[in-house]
Parts: sequence; C-alpha cells; structure tokens
Amino acid sequence: MKALVVAALLGSLGGCAKKAEPPPAAVVQMPADEVKRGQDACDAYVAKVCACTAPAAAQECKLAKALPDAIQLSLGVAAGTQKSDEARSAIREIRKVVKGCVESLAQLPALGCP
Repeated sequence: MKALVVAALLGSLGGCAKKAEPPPAAVVQMPADEVKRGQDACDAYVAKVCACTAPAAAQECKLAKALPDAIQLSLGVAAGTQKSDEARSAIREIRKVVKGCVESLAQLPALGCP
C-alpha cells in the first residue's frame, strides 16, 4: 500500500515539472546585399543633392544628410533585438528610408539639379 501511494505521488509530480520552453524563433535579418544597395542609393542622393547649386536643394541637402544615419540606427535596432517583430519593424523603416532616397533622387531634375 505504501508503494502504491509513493508511486501515485511520483506520478503526480511529473505533471508539475517545468516544461521545456520552445527555442526562440530566429530573428529576421535584412540581406547584406539589400543593405548595401540601400546605403549606396542614399549616399548617391546625398552626394547629388548637396552638390546641386539650385536654391531648393540647399534645404534638401540639410535633411538628406540624416538619411544614412537613419539607416544605420535601424540596422542597429534590427541586429540588437531578440524579438522578430521589432526586427521586422526596423527593416521596414530601412526600406522606407531607401525608398525615399530613390524617389528623391529621381526628383532632383525637378529641383533644377542635373
């Protein structure tokens, strides 16, 4: 009888054991070649808008100088987080900045820049 009680207690303790946590999901990363193309696009935009002598380009140049820093900041967030949703959000922000660089580069002739 004593053995039966001990066996029952041991069996019920098994349910209280801490369950193994699933391994964390791999954090999403932006492909290196996409990062490089984005940085190159923003660097080209900054160089061209700041080299332009049109009056409207002067203000654009001041604003454009922050774009490469915005990419680096978001890359740091994406690389430094353990949460996939935060990494995805940072990558989305990088892509928005790069899109803005590409679109602004295409608009330079409208500002009077070659």
